Amino acid sequence: ELGAVQDAQGLQGQIKVRPHSSDPVALLSSKELWLSLIPRRSAGVAASHEQASLELYKVKQAKMHSGTVVIALDGITDRDQAEALKGARILVAREVFPKAGSDSYYWVDLIGCKAINLEGESLGEVIDVNDNGAHGIIALGDPETKTVKQLVPFVKEAVQNVDIANRLITLDWQPDW
Repeated sequence: ELGAVQDAQGLQGQIKVRPHSSDPVALLSSKELWLSLIPRRSAGVAASHEQASLELYKVKQAKMHSGTVVIALDGITDRDQAEALKGARILVAREVFPKAGSDSYYWVDLIGCKAINLEGESLGEVIDVNDNGAHGIIALGDPETKTVKQLVPFVKEAVQNVDIANRLITLDWQPDW
């Protein structure tokens, strides 16, 4: 997942995407994008990610604009169609991603990792990663219910080790913080 559709942009069907990365090179260079569309709420019942549908779109154009990525998709030709995509998650094939550096991680790789503290206590599993503008934040909780128990800043003071191969993150953090 590289970002989410924030809104429509203009009248020609372009979408404004909030990227999950400060360097959205994969988003800007992709020729195809998958959009995960969650159905709108009906009769007060919230839809879940399990009810989402995936649709493949060809990218006609993508460019940076004021901290967002503006994308023109094949088949989306007016503002109403673009607004219907609001909230959709943007996904691309893994092979489109540039190779991450030695101390860099893709958020998608962190999701599902177990988190422990320096004493070896379980803190939960990474169920989401967000950006507050200053740094990443990992949401730890129950992967089955998606219940968030803790939010931990993804900064060097808190994150002691990330072992993607073993799906384990060691944190200088306590369960009751």
